[in-house]
Amino acid sequence: MIKIEIKEGENIERALKRYKRKHRNVQIMQNLRESRYFTKPSVKRRREIQKAEYIQSLRDAENV
Repeated sequence: MIKIEIKEGENIERALKRYKRKHRNVQIMQNLRESRYFTKPSVKRRREIQKAEYIQSLRDAENV
């Protein structure tokens, strides 16, 4: 998770600019890590489904 601490007297526009820059850099790094090795489309789909099931189970546990 990206955290941006706003300094005293700092303009909110400048803080947003720092946040956007950090977010863009994180996304670039994730893409580089993913493209380092080839993964089959079926494996990607399986991971996405597993991730969705995991998130759903967390939400279900939270609502109980």
